[in-house]
Amino acid sequence: MTVLDSPIPRFHLAMPVDDLEAARHFYGDVLGLEQGRRAESWVDWNLHGHQFVTHLAPARSEQVHNPVDGHDVPVPHFGLLLKVPEFHELAERLRAAGTEFVIEPHVRFEGRPGEQWTMFLLDPAGNALEFKAFADDSQVFAVPGERAS
Repeated sequence: MTVLDSPIPRFHLAMPVDDLEAARHFYGDVLGLEQGRRAESWVDWNLHGHQFVTHLAPARSEQVHNPVDGHDVPVPHFGLLLKVPEFHELAERLRAAGTEFVIEPHVRFEGRPGEQWTMFLLDPAGNALEFKAFADDSQVFAVPGERAS
């Protein structure tokens, strides 16, 4: 079953960018997303079956961070839950492209419910992205330290 056939609804998310060419390079060439419809001021992307749109909006506000597990996590942020091999493939692709991570790829809650790989980075417009992969997909909403049911 593909994401397009999934019984789970797909999301639509529109994010501001200050340079569409830089967005095309990052989302198309670096992340490898398929480009969809586009106009002079926006581009649609296929984000694993979800509709992600970059809209030209040059005015940006200051990034906010929240402390999580000893890291300053950028807020807001968005991303995908990947399978563990996909996560590591993407991390290597990003490293090969010279991407600077806000938070380097690492594992959280190792050996506990909710064990996950996670990484944070910024797109060229400063939008924060998080990609993660759970060791056990059934524990996506598990509370670390509590026994899995």
